Parts: sequence; structure tokens; C-alpha cells
Amino acid sequence: MEYAEYRRFDAVGLAELVSSGEVAPGELLETAIERAEKVNGRINAIVRPMFDIARARAAQPLTGALAGVPFLIKDLHQDYAGVRTGGGSRSTRNHTATRHSATVQRWLDAGLVIFGRTNTPELGAKGITEPEVNGPTRNPWHTDHTPGGSSGGAAAAVAAGVVPVAGASDGGGSIRIPAGSCGLFGLKPGRGLVPAGPDHAELMHGGATDGVISRTVRDTAVMLDVLTARPDPGGPYLAARPDLPYAELARRSPGKLQIGFTCRSPLGFPVSPHAIAAVENTAALLAGLGHDVEEAEPEIDGRQLSRDFLSTWYVQLAQGVEALKRELGAADEDFELDTRLLAAGGRETKATEYVELLGRWNGYSRALADFHGRYDLLLTPTLGHPPARIGELEMPPALRKAIELLLRVRLAGKVVRTKVVNDVVLKNLEKVPFTQLANITGRPAMSVPLHTTPEGLPLGVQFVGGLGSEPTLLSLATQLESEHPWAHLEPPL
Repeated sequence: MEYAEYRRFDAVGLAELVSSGEVAPGELLETAIERAEKVNGRINAIVRPMFDIARARAAQPLTGALAGVPFLIKDLHQDYAGVRTGGGSRSTRNHTATRHSATVQRWLDAGLVIFGRTNTPELGAKGITEPEVNGPTRNPWHTDHTPGGSSGGAAAAVAAGVVPVAGASDGGGSIRIPAGSCGLFGLKPGRGLVPAGPDHAELMHGGATDGVISRTVRDTAVMLDVLTARPDPGGPYLAARPDLPYAELARRSPGKLQIGFTCRSPLGFPVSPHAIAAVENTAALLAGLGHDVEEAEPEIDGRQLSRDFLSTWYVQLAQGVEALKRELGAADEDFELDTRLLAAGGRETKATEYVELLGRWNGYSRALADFHGRYDLLLTPTLGHPPARIGELEMPPALRKAIELLLRVRLAGKVVRTKVVNDVVLKNLEKVPFTQLANITGRPAMSVPLHTTPEGLPLGVQFVGGLGSEPTLLSLATQLESEHPWAHLEPPL
């Protein structure tokens, strides 16, 4: 199959071609590999090719909803037996997965042909994808800019046409930020829907989840059906799901929705005029479709929520670093400097403080529930500013030297916890202040590609729903996709 024809179809469309016998899985795979080899040198999306594994699989009989469709998985947690899971870090060089993760197994059960792993920042801890071990992933729409993170490799590969949909995950915006940066659709499912096993019951207290980034809404809906096909027997609880498939519910009219919107950064920082325009134009589009739209936002202390989110990340990183040292024999120098710095801050967090901040998560959930008692959805920018340039957020050399000294004398953790440094770290969320709310509260949220800057960079808008609102989000996204199509748009690569 020629690339131009391959690019016309989403994953559902490609699966239909395979099912009808019009094309063989091996043909699709070779087209995907050829496209990957053509563009990956420019965007650095795939860091661990699995071509031979995929060719052997494509030659076997395949069944499932997406049988024969080429697919990529994220190089973080999404384990494939016999293949290294790198996590964007030197520390994992001695690790090879011994079994498939639950999400990978469900993708394989759906008949997908996995042929590579995509780039991610070290341990998924940033909203950009520039790990030292693999080098930066670049945005196909403008290669001087980031595709976002931490699922930046997945988004870059989908935007560049390598695959129509790719595996991703989201612990603070890591599906929505790359989707919003690359002109793609990204849904973060609600807490507990997607299994985290077999190694985990849930990740980050349920604030992190696997999912996908796609060109079309229906691909994401079908993928959600695949990932939630059966309960996770090792999960912490049984999450409710609708009686009908998400793919069917996504095709239904959303009805008339009450939507509150805000462009105000929860951190109080300035928001780019482009991000404001994205929301205002979307609000006008929604009103034209018959929805009730007005300016409104939850009554939540955004700066405190962000501090609590960051403190959670510090502790999670500290635990992750210690586990890699203990289980894989990793050393301090196997981790990037800022990972070591934030982990040091996590080690300084007392257990009582951590329990207290987790208690505040419940307060944020209840405040957001109060908002959803009045409005079906919250509309915000996905990003506060257009995607950053590659290297723009690197630590200055002088600061690196100071931190290295503090780490050597074991004072870095105490410094991280000072108000001055905490405010500096909060400043780093200026570009992405809107996405963490959905992770802490466990609510589903999506980024929809409805805006482009004058420079040609995509800039998505975010919708946050209440508990169990995945069908509403998907049906609204389908309506917006029909009114303002985006899947046909292709970057200048």
C-alpha cells in the first residue's frame, strides 16, 4: 500500500480493509515501517524499533477489533515481554520485561501489530520529551518545537503519519499536552477504568492512566472499548462503565450541554493570547451548535493544587528512583540532574505531610463535583502557551552547577522544599497549568484540536467532565470533529 492511501485511513478504517481481505497486515506494516524510516530521523519519535517481532506477528492469523493495524507503544510502563522498557532513562539499561503489561496484552488481543516503542522524558516526569539518553523528540508541525510530553514520541509519530493511533499515558497531562501540541485528539480516561496491572494496582493513587493519542475520535472510542473490555482482577476497585460500547455512544448526539469555560490560569500566570483565542473561538462554535456556554470555573485554589501535585510527583519520583537502584542496580549518575533533584525533595517529605496532601485531593474532587452539578463540562486551554522550542526549558549551566553541589552535600532536598524554589518550580508549570486538575480528581478529560497559531503550531482546547462522563466527552468530540474536521490535516514533513 502506498503511503498516501495509508494516510487516508484511521485505525478502524485500516482494520476494515484487513477484514475484507483488501489488504494484508504485512502490507500495512511495511508501509508503516517505510514511513517511520523516512521521518524518524527528523522527529525522533521511535526509540526502540521492534520490526522483526512485528513482521513475525503480522504473518500469523490475527483476530480482534483492530486486527492487522500497525501500532506503537510508549517506552514507559507499557511492557512487552522480551523487550526493554527504557522509561527515557539510562537507569533501565539492565531491564527486559518478562511479561506483557495488561494494556499491551489487551492491544495484542485486539489484533494490533506492535512494531516499536516511542520516546518519553525520563520516567515520564516532564511536559516535554527531551531525555538525555534518547535525545529530543520534535514536533512534526515545526521541528524546532516540542511535541509536548510525556507521550511526545507517540504524538509525533501519529502526527507524522507513521500510525493513526498510538499508545500513551497521562499522569499530569501526558496524553492531552502532546495531543494539544500536535493537532491530535487525546482522551484521558477516568480513574480506574484502564487496568494498570500486573505490576501495579494503580499508578500515582489512580491519578495516572494509560490511553491513546489518535487522529480520529472513533479510534479513541474503539481503543477505550479494547482497554476496558473486562475488569482488572487485580485492580483496587471495579470502575463502572456504560452498558453500550463507547464506540456506539460516541456516535450519538451529546444533546444540549451546559459548559463553563475559563482562560484564567489557575496559577495566576499570564496566558497566551493564542490559547485565549482557542477557547473563545471554541465557545462560539459550541454556542452555534446549540450548547449553553458561559464563563465559569470551579472554586479551587489552583496554586495549592499545583503544589500538592508537584509534591506528589516528588515522592513518586523518589520511590521510583530508589526502586530502580534496588532492583536494577542503578546508580545516582544513571539519572538526570533534575530527576535527582526532585527525588531529593520527595525524600524530605514526611509521611504525615504526604497523607495530609492526599487528603486535599478529596477536597479538589468535591469542589469539581460542585462545579459539575451546574455544568456538564469545563472548557479551558490545553496549554497556557504554544509548544516551547526544543531546549527552551533546559536548566541554565550555572544552576546545574549549584544543584550538583547541593546534591553532593545532601542539601538539595531541603532546598527544594523552600518557598523560593517551590515558586520557581511552579513557574515551570506556566505553560501547562490546566491539565493536572483532572489527574488529581480522577475525572476524564480530553484535548480537541480546534486551533492553530499564525505560525502553524496546533493548540488544543481541553474539556473536563464529571465522573463517568467519557460518553459525553466522546459524543461532543464527534460533533466537533464533524463541524470542524482535523484528521485530514498533515504537517509539512
